[in-house]
Amino acid sequence: MKKTDIGAIHRILKKHANDYNVPIVDLIKIQTNDPFRILVGTILSARTKDETTSAACKRLFSKAKDIEELGKLQLKNIEKLIYPVGFYKNKARFLKQLPDVIRDEFNNRIPETVEKLVRLPGVGRKTANLVATIAFNRHAICVDTHVHRIMNRLGYVKTRTPLETEMALRKKLAKRYWKTINSLLVAFGQNICKPVSPFCSKCQIIRYCNRIGVKRSR
Repeated sequence: MKKTDIGAIHRILKKHANDYNVPIVDLIKIQTNDPFRILVGTILSARTKDETTSAACKRLFSKAKDIEELGKLQLKNIEKLIYPVGFYKNKARFLKQLPDVIRDEFNNRIPETVEKLVRLPGVGRKTANLVATIAFNRHAICVDTHVHRIMNRLGYVKTRTPLETEMALRKKLAKRYWKTINSLLVAFGQNICKPVSPFCSKCQIIRYCNRIGVKRSR
């Protein structure tokens, strides 16, 4: 079994990061550095392609530039603005509830820790970790389907769920990689290490990969 050298993998993926499209939430960070927009963009991005999320964010933020303005929008208006993101009706309901919860529980400030962020409507651990890292520069590990798949495919962890992967990485992965590993692996997973038929012939880190679970590649 090949040794999974995370330091080398991180260094190589960082070097090639500009070759890939930037994940939507990182783009919002670059463009605005606004915790409100990062939080909303992260909620909208779940189970949704980045281009769809980007368009929905643009429409929504044209009507609600902050949490106060979001609270003034009617539920039906939010639904229309964010459609066709995945599960748009549920997400619209969460966004409608969000300003009241932030006002009543957090004194109109978006919370900065994972433990507090998961108390917000529509925010699970993946979203909370991502917002804590990107919006507030905290050490957290966001594990989505890309991170879960690639870390298991590499052979770095052997887990069944994203939550198990997060817990395993918290124990095993050096803290200096926590803030950046999600962005790098998401971009890599969207472009090279795809769920089905990954581009192993183009992979820059194949020398460190055990290709666990890969039945067919390109």
